[in-house]
Amino acid sequence: MPSLSEELKSYTTVIVTGGSSGIGKSFIEVMAKLEERVVFCNLSRRKPDINISPERLNHFPCDLSRAADVERAAGEVEAWLRRERPVGRVLLINNSGFGSYGRFPEPNLAHQLEMLDVNVRALVQLTGLLLPLLRERGGVVMNIASTAAFQPTAFMATYGASKAFVLNWSLALNEELRGTNVRTLVVCPGATSTEFYLRAGLKKGSVAKSLSMETEEVIMISLRALAAGRAQIVTGWKNKLTALAGSLPSRPLAARMSAKVLARFRLKQVSR
Repeated sequence: MPSLSEELKSYTTVIVTGGSSGIGKSFIEVMAKLEERVVFCNLSRRKPDINISPERLNHFPCDLSRAADVERAAGEVEAWLRRERPVGRVLLINNSGFGSYGRFPEPNLAHQLEMLDVNVRALVQLTGLLLPLLRERGGVVMNIASTAAFQPTAFMATYGASKAFVLNWSLALNEELRGTNVRTLVVCPGATSTEFYLRAGLKKGSVAKSLSMETEEVIMISLRALAAGRAQIVTGWKNKLTALAGSLPSRPLAARMSAKVLARFRLKQVSR
């Protein structure tokens, strides 16, 4: 197994979606410190506010909820890679995603459909568009799922289902790619110190700090799993217990159990 340093040195370029905040931003910050030669391509609406040289961070404005935007940005990234970084392995991190708390279709149906566009369609579309390049040069597709992927999640029904898709699709794709020079890694974080819950419509501090992980810790666990050649990683022992607890019961019982847990957040919901 290569060391973390050796693994990171094997990539000339890292492509990240949603690198302007949260886990995506932390991936860029942490990897930039660990390996000074790697260059980043970020796809998001806003340019990341990160203290690294402009030569290392290339921003491609993209609204991932729009298929035409993803197709355009993917073409621009590929053209840039062939021009500026014509050789070397590529790491694609499909990180961008968001959730929503409430009874379906709260806050509205358009919000739910946009969630599917970002969490599912954009991930599949971008991977499909860039996979020929990765096959040619070698690399890894890292998809960010969630511990919500392991059970039905009442009050976050669309979000949980979208992450279940990411988990199962990633593992299936990894098998299809076996024997090539490309593989996948699906990362399943639990509660993390980002703005995720605020965007989901919950008040700040809704999740106890004791149950939440810092983004840097999630990143380091993910990168070690990358170096180890893992296909799946659940970050942290508490999250592993959560994933196991959601996987063991029958699906109807798991749905009932998660509904009882997630219903407690209703008092912490922000009025929309």
